[in-house]
Amino acid sequence: MKNTKLVLGLAVMTIGFASCKDEKAEQAEKKIDSYVTYVDSLGNVAEAEAEGNWKAIESSYDMKIVEAEAAIADVKDNTAEQARIDASKAKYEALKIKMEAKKMADEAAAEPSSKQKIRNALFGAGKIGDDMNFSWVNAANIHSVYQQFIHTVENNKDQYSREDWDEVKAMYEALDSRKNTVEKEGLSSEDNRKIAGLKIKFAPMYTLNRMGAKSEEMNKAKQ
Repeated sequence: MKNTKLVLGLAVMTIGFASCKDEKAEQAEKKIDSYVTYVDSLGNVAEAEAEGNWKAIESSYDMKIVEAEAAIADVKDNTAEQARIDASKAKYEALKIKMEAKKMADEAAAEPSSKQKIRNALFGAGKIGDDMNFSWVNAANIHSVYQQFIHTVENNKDQYSREDWDEVKAMYEALDSRKNTVEKEGLSSEDNRKIAGLKIKFAPMYTLNRMGAKSEEMNKAKQ
């Protein structure tokens, strides 16, 4: 009798364990299906709509691919499911490359704003955009970045409006902020000394010429 109860108990446990495994595998399949279906659905989205909502698309994709790749471990014979995930990855990457190429083409075709023109002149075309990302400035190039900045300002100081000078000052302060970080990463004392010499030129040049630009604008307004 005791043996019979023991056998029955083990049988129930085995069935319960198998049921649990089947449920996990079923949930895993659903997550993989959800990922594959999502990627397939992107092919039906109009290009303009996809471009305008790309950040949201990327966010959803990142969440679904993480879930799918975690779920694959719960599928016993997962060769076919892995192939489905890999195929969807390739499909998404192709779409991503297409969207990035479109974005770059649109940006290249667009006429830059007056602020962007100043940034391009101070740092190089496309180096500083609306994100104000100066991470490309490092210990190896920061001296040459300051050189280009100061020499560009010297060459254009007579053409800058008051608003232009405000933009130049904002870019100068942002570059200085990046310099503080670069110093901690290992800026040489020689480059630091050279940069200090360039910085000495900026303050009086900015103050004098911005005042002149303001006076000129006021005189024009009176006429």
